[in-house]
Amino acid sequence: MSDGILPAEAESADALLLASDVTMRFGGVTAVSRLNLTLSKGSIAGIIGPNGAGKTTAFNVLSGFYTPQEGSVVFDGVNIRGKSPADICRLGMARTFQNIRLSGQMTVLENIMVGCHVRRRCPWWMAPLGFPAFYREEEEIRTKGQRLAERVHLAENLDDQAGSLPYGAQRRLEIARALATEPKLLLLDEPAAGMNPQESLELMHFIGHIRDEFDLTILLIEHDMKVVMGVCQYIWVMEYGALIAQGEPDDIRRNPDVIRAYLGEEASPGSVL
Repeated sequence: MSDGILPAEAESADALLLASDVTMRFGGVTAVSRLNLTLSKGSIAGIIGPNGAGKTTAFNVLSGFYTPQEGSVVFDGVNIRGKSPADICRLGMARTFQNIRLSGQMTVLENIMVGCHVRRRCPWWMAPLGFPAFYREEEEIRTKGQRLAERVHLAENLDDQAGSLPYGAQRRLEIARALATEPKLLLLDEPAAGMNPQESLELMHFIGHIRDEFDLTILLIEHDMKVVMGVCQYIWVMEYGALIAQGEPDDIRRNPDVIRAYLGEEASPGSVL
């Protein structure tokens, strides 16, 4: 077992995120069924599965966009079931989305500064009243945004509109905005979607880099198996809303249930993803 990674049934004080028997239904459809997941501090782990497996629904439950009908989600010792996404973000969980959600008409710097405002101390009403403390903090946020842009290789694009950036740069900007919230846990929803092989390779290095530089724990959803196998230390596999396998990358590559889910019933027993 890789250092820092625990299987779902393990118990550890080192767990940053613990999902227990999480079930999410939409009408008569069970999108996530009895999900158990334990994520240790400092790890990089992934959730994979065919289209429609329930991966993004699981992310939406973990980050507060959905409240599950059953089960519990504990983040950094706090039961977050029923809490709003904003409250969960303030506790230290940030996420990106499968479809990039930047403010395209705002600049790179402005987009990052939006993330910084989660940690703002001065309330908004200080601005029209001219409180110096508000404007001092605003300048601090601007400086923080500039430094984050440098760290994700966007320093030369500060004044560019976010919508004008190449796709890979937009992905990095979305991650920078999430980092601006000062997270402990970063959820990445298909970060390699739409990238060419070279961009995917650069993303793998980038994910490992930000984990180390920002002292993060990272959980990602991804369809690019090269990215998953290259960056994740532990993987959970979902199919039709349920976990069908979990383990280290080498175990997942050869797991017959995973091979069947991806390649079909006709796949040979010796197939490897």
